[in-house]
Amino acid sequence: MKKGFRRFVSPWAALAAVVLMVAGAYAQQASPRLDYPQTRKVDHVDTYHGVQVPDPYRWLEDDNSAETAAWVQAQNKVTFAYLERIPYRAALKTRLEALFNYPKYSAPFRKGEHFFFSKNDGLQNQSVLYVQKGLTGTPDVLIDPNTWSADGTTRLGAFALSKDGKYAVVGISRAGSDWQEYGVMEVATKTMLPDKLEWIKVSGASWKGDGFFYSRYPAPAKGKELSSANENHQVYFHKVGTPQSADELVFQDPRTRSGSTALAPRRTSGSPS
Repeated sequence: MKKGFRRFVSPWAALAAVVLMVAGAYAQQASPRLDYPQTRKVDHVDTYHGVQVPDPYRWLEDDNSAETAAWVQAQNKVTFAYLERIPYRAALKTRLEALFNYPKYSAPFRKGEHFFFSKNDGLQNQSVLYVQKGLTGTPDVLIDPNTWSADGTTRLGAFALSKDGKYAVVGISRAGSDWQEYGVMEVATKTMLPDKLEWIKVSGASWKGDGFFYSRYPAPAKGKELSSANENHQVYFHKVGTPQSADELVFQDPRTRSGSTALAPRRTSGSPS
């Protein structure tokens, strides 16, 4: 019975058992007291439906404040000093990297005589988009997001091919942000056209003729790009080769001004969002 059980113990279960054992031993050691930074309180009260709600840390919502930046830096100093003292942390990181270091492929999709798919060699920050002619062709790199930033945090978001496969909408997201910037690629030459569409979030791209539908928000106030409320989602039509200021407003719904509802055009069939 015991032999039969051993055959079904997965590597993940074994790794988890080792981690728990080491963590238990580490927890029994005397840990130094964590000296957290003091967080300033303010006398701020909001009133919602007649109920007063104190919010003494409202000042931390200002992500552009030097005081907020200093608070984050102080918190990180305490956090990482603790994490770096964990004796098995480096070994665990090395083991996890070894487990994840294998090629990963997405499901392919087809447009005309070409197939498109993503591949990650193992530990690449971002998967690379390939194009291949037919089933026996040689895969060719179409988009490698790893070249877009030194820290590897710029990723490929939307990718939507036109109906004839000539163009593709390419969505770029930076530093983990939900915001995407849309551009247009001429697929055969891998050339990015001058088109630049901003303030796009929760959107696909659906081609029609020489342009495509997409949805966006109004531009946020300068300096508030990452913290302002997203309201009034709108659907636009963009014609390739024209500036975003010339895009045609197709639809908006005043009921979405609260930001609780988003409008997303149906993406072109056969291509990922």
